[in-house]
Formats: sequence, C-alpha cells, structure tokens
Amino acid sequence: MFEILHHGAVNGVTGSCHQLKLANGLSLLVDCGLFQGAESIDRESGNEDFNRKQIDFPLAGIQALVVTHCHIDHVGRIPYLLAAGFDGPVYASEATAQLLPLVIEDAIKVGVSRDERLIRSVLQKLQSLLVPVPYKQWFDIAGIDGLKAKFHCAGHILGSAYVEFDLAAASLTAAASPAEKHAREKSHKIVFSGDLGAPYSPLLPAPKAPYRADTLVIESTYGDRVHESRRQRRAQLQQVIETCLKNGGTVLIPAFSIGRTQELLYELEEIIHRVSAANTRNSGSDNVWEHLDIIVDSPLAAEFTASYRALKHLWDAEARNKVRAGRHPLDFEQLLTVNRHADHLNTVAYLKKTGRAAVVIAASGMCSGGRIQNYLRALLPDERTDVIFVGYQARGTAGRDIQQYGPRFREGKSPGYVVLDGQRVDIKAGVYTLGGYSAHADQRDLLNFVKRMRHKPQHIRIVHGDDEAKRELRQLYREMLPDTDVVIG
Repeated sequence: MFEILHHGAVNGVTGSCHQLKLANGLSLLVDCGLFQGAESIDRESGNEDFNRKQIDFPLAGIQALVVTHCHIDHVGRIPYLLAAGFDGPVYASEATAQLLPLVIEDAIKVGVSRDERLIRSVLQKLQSLLVPVPYKQWFDIAGIDGLKAKFHCAGHILGSAYVEFDLAAASLTAAASPAEKHAREKSHKIVFSGDLGAPYSPLLPAPKAPYRADTLVIESTYGDRVHESRRQRRAQLQQVIETCLKNGGTVLIPAFSIGRTQELLYELEEIIHRVSAANTRNSGSDNVWEHLDIIVDSPLAAEFTASYRALKHLWDAEARNKVRAGRHPLDFEQLLTVNRHADHLNTVAYLKKTGRAAVVIAASGMCSGGRIQNYLRALLPDERTDVIFVGYQARGTAGRDIQQYGPRFREGKSPGYVVLDGQRVDIKAGVYTLGGYSAHADQRDLLNFVKRMRHKPQHIRIVHGDDEAKRELRQLYREMLPDTDVVIG
C-alpha cells in the first residue's frame, strides 16, 4: 500500500521530516527541518553537529519535497538536502515560497557559512526548484502518477499549511490499475498537519478541518495543555509587562523572527491603542505605555514584518478592518527597528548602562543563538531586567534552562545560571512564562481538528511533541475514536 517514514520530530518537537513512500518505490518528503536543543545531539555518539549528517536516509526514489511552512525546524535541513543531490520540485504555498529563501539564507549564515558565493549558489538552486501553489488548489506531484496534493491554511504563521494528499486506488498497490471511476471512489486521503495554529490568533484565520482524512499525521506540541483565551493572554501580557516596568529595567522577549514577532507587535499595538483610548476618557491617568519603546532587534524579523505587511490580503478580517480604520498593527509610532550590527551592540550597551524601560523583541525564540544572546549576557545578572517567554522552549536550549533555573534568585535562593556560548551567566532577572501565547494549537484544538472531520481517520500517527504530550493526546484520540488505530510516531 504505502508507508510513512520519519526522519525527525519523532522523539521531540524539532527536525520535522516525513517520507510518504508508495508501493512502487517512489516517495516524497513532507518538510526537512533542523533539529534544535538536546534533539540536535546524536544520542549514540554525543555529536553536537547532528544536523550536518542528518540527510542519513537514501534519496533514491524521492521525487519531491512538500513544505508546510518556513519555520527553521521544518525547513532548516533543505541546504543539506540539496547538497546531498536532491533536485526535485519543492512545493509550497505562495506566501511560504516568498519567505522561504529569507529563512534559508539566514540558516546558512548562522549554521554553515557566510560565504556569499556559496549562499547565492544555494539560493539560486532553491529558487529553480520552488513551485508556489495557491491554497485549496489540487496539484500533481511530478514523477508520481496517481498522487495529488492540496494546501489548506493552517493558521500557524503566514503561508503555513496542512497538506491533503489524494492517493488514487491505482497507486495503493503494485497491481494493475482498476477503472478510473473505481479508483476515485477508493482513493485514500492522507493528511499531514504540519503545525496547526491556535484559533483566534492575531493576524491569521483559524485552520478548518478537512472533509475527510483516512490517515492523519498530526503534531502534538501542546497535546497535554489548554491555552488561555485570546483576551486572557493579551491581558496577561499587558499585566506582566506593566509589572516588569515597575522594576525600571528592560523587558526581553525572545521570539522567532517569523510568526511570533509579528503576533507580538500586533498585540502590543492593540494594548497601546486601548490604553491610549482609556486615558483619553480619563484624562490624567498614568500611562506607562505612552512613551515606551518597543524595539525589534533583528534584520530578519524586519524583513518578515515587511513581507507580512505586503501580504495583508492573507490576514484575517479583524486585522484588515484595523488597516481600513487607519491603524498600522505592524508599523506603529513607538516601534523601533535595529538593523545594523553596530547599532545592535550600542543598544545593548545603552540599556545595560541606563536600565531604561523598554521592551526588546529579538531572536532566537529559544535563546539558542542570535542577537537575544547578547542582551541576555548583558542583562540577565541585572535585577531590573525581566524576561518573558511566549513560546515553547525545547529541552536542551538556553531558553529552557533560563525558564527552569531563572526563578531561583527571586525565590530567595542563590542565582541560577545559564551557559551562553561557553560563558556562565548568572540569572538575577525576573523570568515569566506566558504559556497561552502560542501559535500552536492546544489539546482542545487538536481534538477538534479531528472531531470536525466529516469522515474520520482510520489511522492517526502522532508526531512533533514531547513524550507526555503525545501519550495524553493518543489516549484522548483513542477514547474519541475507539475503532481508529492511533500510534505514536
């Protein structure tokens, strides 16, 4: 019939790469992402450079790559895939196809080389293979007869998609093909969820479940948790920032350049707008937000934010209505963008020296690299500083260590510490985690995604989550669908 092989996102939440292999030996890949944190270390050898050798599966018969979205844990191994000889089409939604070269260029610069000739060569190769496809439009997979695919909006980041495959009955076995009508009636629908977004997230429409899925491969990042409502988490964000500002220092928010940064800007603009409107009604009220600088320190995030603005036709109705009302959710007055590296270093030094109240958003979201590390080195030992985590922190990342050991000092114990680029940094800053602020679907959303299918899956395979999240989600799916085969990985 067919089989699904996993080359990542089985023992954790990073390195998504799944292979759909048909009975005739032909196959395709869904995503080819980078491992991060503890998942980037080879458990047998202890090799911390795991990603470089992780095209460790044969490419024979692989005809195409289908990309769900351009987060690094879903696309970061594409340069290695190309270097290993892959030259098939790379299918992506139109927005993902536009953003993907930016992500790959940054990934090469950070993890491989800053050689401009090498980077240009990889990007030219990628551009020659990219095939942009609109949402909700069937397309054939080149080189594989009887298999077509369709992207549906996943609501995770701009351009994100879950992928529906239609495998004709003729392709389900190596036997001779039956009549076309019979093949249509007996085709098999396979859905790969990619990363599903949370309903009512800022900017993007919520994902809608497919009509039918016979086999479902689904993420489980928050398979054991339920998020707060949008209103609750925005109120919580406002309250935490206002509490932090009373300390008189800088608020650091580690965030990925694409998706989370834009959502945070959208929510911060909404908070500033509401506070300003309230102060207009109650003149004389103290407004800590009025002159507060919101600093985005990431050239990549600035490029993505510009792309988000250019692709506003993909925004949800709420966001488009704000634009029509004359507001600028991603380009407001108090927003400052730091691009040049020299300006970045000056900003870090200035904030360290003055303790000026400001909100700094910088990558990477798990503190594993990027400009956020310079802020953390300079400001974590300062009691006036506060760090707010608004996204998942994988095991083995600096973000997870700060989350785990950071609160010690505020609890009256000796300071915890984190190792950043080989340097031990004590943590005296306040550390907060807003668990509901996630672009990922939570447990309730993952259950509803299946519940709302008209024709339920016969097989569910759970990936992309920590062990506890996968086990709990498996149990709930089994209770919901007792006749369905539900497995982990």
